Amino acid sequence: MKRLLILASLSAALMTSGCITVIDNGDDDAAWHGNNAQPFEAARADCDDRTQGRDAFRACMAEKGWTRS
Repeated sequence: MKRLLILASLSAALMTSGCITVIDNGDDDAAWHGNNAQPFEAARADCDDRTQGRDAFRACMAEKGWTRS
């Protein structure tokens, strides 16, 4: 039983180790999630410069590995 608990804990840790969550203090305080994504601040700055509007910004961020829930 102890081995099963250790294996389950290790498995959960490995499954979440590649995920990143960044809380954006924007208008709706939603979280951005990235899995093997580019650095958040650099991605956000680049998308801010290249896009106009929320939908285009989200599409740009998705290209860089970030999604918003």
